[in-house]
Order: sequence, then C-alpha cells, then structure tokens
Amino acid sequence: MVNIQPEQDLSFTTQLPPTPGQKHYSTLCEIQGIGLHSGVATTVKVMTADPGSGRYFVRVDLPTQPQIPAHISHVSQTTLSTELTANGASVRTVEHLLAALTALGIEDARIEIDGAELPLLDGSARVWVDELVRSNPESLPAHLATAGVLNEPVWIYQGDAFVAALPSSVLRFTYGIDFDVAPIGNQWHSWQPNKENFATEIAPARTFGLASQIDQLRSAGLIKGGSLDNALVCDEHQWLNPPLRFANEPCRHKLLDLIGDLSLLGKLPQAHFLAYKASHQLHVQLAQRLHEMGY
Repeated sequence: MVNIQPEQDLSFTTQLPPTPGQKHYSTLCEIQGIGLHSGVATTVKVMTADPGSGRYFVRVDLPTQPQIPAHISHVSQTTLSTELTANGASVRTVEHLLAALTALGIEDARIEIDGAELPLLDGSARVWVDELVRSNPESLPAHLATAGVLNEPVWIYQGDAFVAALPSSVLRFTYGIDFDVAPIGNQWHSWQPNKENFATEIAPARTFGLASQIDQLRSAGLIKGGSLDNALVCDEHQWLNPPLRFANEPCRHKLLDLIGDLSLLGKLPQAHFLAYKASHQLHVQLAQRLHEMGY
C-alpha cells in the first residue's frame, strides 16, 4: 500500500543582509519539503552565484559546509534518482531542480541544502520553475545558450533501451517509454527549447511508479517519502490517483529527468537528444561520453 503523507509545507523566504566581510548571494527562492527516498524534510535555498562558477550545492548542515559541483564528474549513483558526491558529502535527487535551472537558462547558482536529499515537492519541477520565475522573471534569457554543435552521433545501449545525441540544426529532446500495463503503455513526447514553453509543457509532469513495485522498493530502503500526493501510481488497469496533467505525463516526466541529468555537462551541445526506455544510469553515461568528447 502507498501511505498518503500530509501535504508538504512549502515555504518561501528572503535572505537576510550579509554581515560585514561576508560574501553576499541573493536568494532566488527557498523551499522546504520531503525527500522521495529518505523521507526526511530538507530546506533548499537557491541563490545567485558568481558568473562562471556553474551550479553547485552546499551542505549547510555539515560543519565545513562542503560544496558539491553539479557536474558529471561527481555522479556517485543513479538508482531511481541521481546523486552527486564531493568533498566528503553527497546530495541526492538533484535532477528536477537542475532541469528547471537549465531550462530557465540559469547557468550559475549556489544551492544551499540542510540535508542529503532535495525535496520531491509534488513530484515535478513545477514549484521550482514557478518560484524561480517569480523571483526575477526579467533576468531569464529568451534562448538557451549551447556549447557548440554536435557533429557526430553518440549512442548508449542497454538491451533494447538506449539514449543518443544526434547532430541537429536545433536543440531538441525526444523520449519514448513502453510499459506492460494499460495505463501507461507506449508513449512518446518531443520538446524543443526556445520554441515550446518548459513551464507549461514539461515542468508539471510528475514522477510515477507501479503499485506492484512499491513493497519491493521500500524493502530496499527507497521511496520512504513517496505518496499519492507526490507521485502518480498505477496498477495493471488504472491510475490510483487521477487525473493526469497530460495524457502522456509519464513520458514527459522521463524527458524532464533526461534534461536534469544532461545538465551535469553545464551547457548542452546543440543536438537532438533521443531516448527510449532509458534510465538515470543511461542518461549519465551519455553525459559522460559527451564530456569525454569535450562538451
């Protein structure tokens, strides 16, 4: 059974003025919620950062406040989420926030967190996007910058699952999934940045799972914070918590995860990113291959 958790407390505050001699970072948003796998509440403060510093996490709950760069070289595990580790500290389930920052063109961000896992919120990136846009909408770029043009195809396979980056005249993402349960089945979705709105087309898509797998995952110490309030769940015949936000919401959510994982490159190359039945592991392997190629 899925335990329905109390509605999560989302709080938004403004940073206090810095003390003399302290470096000042402006707060874009501050959000509290429950982690999907840990079930632990954390508070995340997304802040401005120096140009060229990239996106990085700071574990403010630890004595030395270690920094963890949001970079492909620091991925430590990819079991049902993406985890980063650096300087003796880790942070997990980073993909939704990183997808939001990437799609909004926020290349430099200091992300302070008082625990080891980002909150799942409603299971999508919508809250992150809404608050980031609300904080300073005029600062967001009209077009996403890319790190050059991909000039040769790259493929990563595992059985019949794959993820690829193909040469393209535009930046585009396409994702396909295929589940042997009627509510999901075979779904596809394609999204083109700079043409289609991420906030309305991709960000609202929530994470999803099969009711038949819940007990097994919890026995493995996973999805302790999952509930019908923050994830879509279906059995073989129907969704247990409709309505869906899109007819192909699961597929759109996988595309959201792909963007978040590829964001660990920094700027993305101009390419058509194509995935089918893939996973965080395959997403990260593609990003690693592109990083090795100089992107």
